Amino acid sequence: MTFKYAAFAVSLAAVAMSAPALAADYKIDAENAHASITFRIKHLGYSWLTGRFDKFAGTFSYDDKNPDASKVKVEIDTTSVDTNLALRDKHLRGADLLDTDAFPKATFESTSIKSSSDGKAVVTGNFTLHGVTKEISFNAEHIGGGKDPWGGYRDGFTGATELTLADYGIKRDLGPAAKVVELTLNIEGVRQ
Repeated sequence: MTFKYAAFAVSLAAVAMSAPALAADYKIDAENAHASITFRIKHLGYSWLTGRFDKFAGTFSYDDKNPDASKVKVEIDTTSVDTNLALRDKHLRGADLLDTDAFPKATFESTSIKSSSDGKAVVTGNFTLHGVTKEISFNAEHIGGGKDPWGGYRDGFTGATELTLADYGIKRDLGPAAKVVELTLNIEGVRQ
């Protein structure tokens, strides 16, 4: 009887050790400003205009043993665009640019992640802006992870991509140097 129990325990342990690790789920910590979504676009070809979206939310799953199985989903409140000038922000929310009355949200949801051993990855997914959905890729990097001072566990990433405004139906001509906007996500998530 003892031998059968021991054999069963060994078999169970072997199955448990061969089972794939499960990714942990995280909530992006936007409320406490430990995450940001920023952008920049050339102004007349002379300088960079920078801005951010103040309101967004999202989740991701991450398994450091199998990062390619990770997933990320982000929703941006486009009405929260902020370039530190209220008049310009009103213009950006207008019908000829973001048209936030008609399209108050932008979203990104990953469809694949291809990682390398140095903590970097290409995150590909569907990005919806201005009512148009396109597949885009972010060059991403794992910044780090570990316990926080409040008894939780966090992981953080950064990622950047470029978007051509006309691809999303934004027809406003901002000049030849301002056809592409650079978008950067810095996300820190709290394990749930």
